[in-house]
Amino acid sequence: MATRIRLQRGGRKRYAFYSIVITDVRTPRDGRFTEKIGTYNPNTNPATVDLNFERALYWVMVGAQPSDTVRNILSREGVYMKKHLLGGVAKGAFDEATANARFEAWKNNKQNNLQTLKNKVDAEKKAVVKARLEAEKKVNETIAEKVAEKKAAEEKAKAEAEAAKAAEEAAKAAPAEEEKVEEAAPAEEAPKAEA
Repeated sequence: MATRIRLQRGGRKRYAFYSIVITDVRTPRDGRFTEKIGTYNPNTNPATVDLNFERALYWVMVGAQPSDTVRNILSREGVYMKKHLLGGVAKGAFDEATANARFEAWKNNKQNNLQTLKNKVDAEKKAVVKARLEAEKKVNETIAEKVAEKKAAEEKAKAEAEAAKAAEEAAKAAPAEEEKVEEAAPAEEAPKAEA
């Protein structure tokens, strides 16, 4: 019986979530499995892998064949690196302590690279947000300038209308005052003429 390490699909439509399972070659994709050794979520950036490292290493060492995607996942998680180092220990090339030290150095380097990638993605997101904020501020400033110009034009038109209205009222009031002055002036002149 040939054993495979492969992905079993879960999740909803257009949002796949996978379990990493040990199964017989003849079983269907989402069918019965021997053991579940982890999960794989490709929807995050970078993809999230939760793997039982010891069980994955055991199944690789006993000859279970992974699918292409699972091979990449196991390689990224260091299962094949550990297998390679254990092969060197078995051949006597170096001892187990050296193998563990090399694996830890590789793992730390891998984690540093992953953290650098996450920091880069976060920095890009922050830069995009900052650029959007600056663009929105510029748009808001132009809108505020247009609104201020419009208000200034309205106030100017209103002031001109009030000035014109005041001028009309003054013009209407001026002839009425002149008439009153003219009426009052002949009456004063008349008594002087009589005297």
